[in-house]
Amino acid sequence: MSATVYVLGVSGLFHDSAACLLRDGQIVAAAQEERFTRRRHDAALPTRAIAWCLEDAGIDAGRVDHVVFYDKPVRKFGRLLESYLLAAPRSFGAFVEALPSWLKNKLWVAQELERALGVEREVLFTEHHMAHAASAFYPSPFERAAVLTLDGVGEYATASAGVGEGASLTLQREIRFPHSLGLLYSAFTAYLGFRVNSGEYKVMGLAPYGEPRHRETILRELIDVREDGSFRLDLRYFDFVSGRSMTSERFHTLFGGAPRPLDSPPTQREMDLAASVQAVTEEVVLRMCRDLHRRTGLTDLCMAGGVALNCTINGRILKADTGFERLWVQPAAGDAGGAIGCALATWHQHLGRPRSADGLRDAMRGARLGSRVTEAEVAALRAGGAVATKLSEEELVRAVAERIAGGAIVGWCEGRMEFGPRALGGRSILADPRDADMKRRLNEELKLREGFRPFAPSVPREDARAYFDLPGDSPYMLVTAPVRKGAGLPAVTHVDGSARVQTVDAQEHPRFHRLLRAVGERTGVPVLVNTSFNVRGEPIIRTAAEAYRCFMRTGMDCLVLEDWLFHRGEQPPWVERDDWRASLLD
Repeated sequence: MSATVYVLGVSGLFHDSAACLLRDGQIVAAAQEERFTRRRHDAALPTRAIAWCLEDAGIDAGRVDHVVFYDKPVRKFGRLLESYLLAAPRSFGAFVEALPSWLKNKLWVAQELERALGVEREVLFTEHHMAHAASAFYPSPFERAAVLTLDGVGEYATASAGVGEGASLTLQREIRFPHSLGLLYSAFTAYLGFRVNSGEYKVMGLAPYGEPRHRETILRELIDVREDGSFRLDLRYFDFVSGRSMTSERFHTLFGGAPRPLDSPPTQREMDLAASVQAVTEEVVLRMCRDLHRRTGLTDLCMAGGVALNCTINGRILKADTGFERLWVQPAAGDAGGAIGCALATWHQHLGRPRSADGLRDAMRGARLGSRVTEAEVAALRAGGAVATKLSEEELVRAVAERIAGGAIVGWCEGRMEFGPRALGGRSILADPRDADMKRRLNEELKLREGFRPFAPSVPREDARAYFDLPGDSPYMLVTAPVRKGAGLPAVTHVDGSARVQTVDAQEHPRFHRLLRAVGERTGVPVLVNTSFNVRGEPIIRTAAEAYRCFMRTGMDCLVLEDWLFHRGEQPPWVERDDWRASLLD
């Protein structure tokens, strides 16, 4: 074994595949496969992400000491067989449909990874919820903390709770399939006409438009919740065990009709149902948190799993008398973050290496763990006719701040790409939050998405509390907080008066922080609309070519690629043979 130890963590084969590389226990690089294949939530084994992580570290596969997968596929397959048998004969069709993918690659992950790497390595496996827990605790700033993970399902667990201290991480309790808070939320996601595993955040965004009129019905009929947050679902209302659909006819009768057709306009009925399942989910998580605090006596909490991406719940945890005073959520809380978790679990648990935390800064490097746009990429665009001006940082920040203050929408591509679902100032579209029409412009004209979808604000860390009632820092846009009265930020203030805030640290995001300050000097408000650099149905952009294509296809006024500034009016005509909008899926 070499003096320097490399650990490669991999997640994949179900959704949101990703790879992460550690060098002596520190995260060197991490990326999601979707950014390379351009297939949103790509579930394929992340061969491109793995290759990029190795390239970024300057090593070949032969230098990797340990390879680890975030899941135990054989155990998961056993659970699926049990589920299909329990639901037989209705489940036969779903079983026949699922079996080929298991026999082809899901049961042979070790061999598939060895083939992808081109070297023989023993492949290690972690439990799915241990990977989530490790991704939450080990990179956190806390020396000791309670840990809570919540998702659809791993092998058998759907929720787990435990304690991390130093390099030790122990999961003490779990809830098992088919009783799942994540699947309850996903069932409503499907019933409301959105896609499972990608549309749950739409339900969260739709909820403030409704009233939780069905809350008591859900608690009475669908889910039996105890004081400690443990629960059981009434499976007569669901059909996910058979694999055929998420909800049953009994569910449809209870709520007055068939599921809404996919992507048809939501009505008040859908808004009220979204508000109701959101309220129930919040109640369950808050009860879990109160119980976890009572049992551990700890005041710091770490979270991961898909449910931890529900920023409305996260905002309530610190304000609802749960006993927790600080919260840290893994920025890639879904399956992508499992690549980080399984790698860190291997480093600290399998290899027995120590861990240190200062109580202040986490180990995620601002989640800026991906690739950069290179000078060669920009040169290729310019060689193809694109017009750009290279500026000093001072000139660039000044020019962009002036354009934004004048109403421009700017594509901003600077530094390393973010890991996880949020754009944090690396691959962002930026605009003035004071413009009351900006939300409509961005949703309808640029992002091509539903008008009810909210936008997030970015604000310098030191100014956040002047505009938002925020209980602490929110560097990863994972906490919702009330917008202060008189803040004058209509483009980022949701219908319920809240916003999903990103607090920007000058040390971690120096150029983005300078831009916020420069905008504040011109407008009096150092806040920007910050939305991901993509349009509906596609992953966030990665390369200069993808950024330029998105810039030219949409209504953006300017594009920044590192030190280069592109103005729309200076570009040659953009021509495409086909209507690219026709192929968009969300």
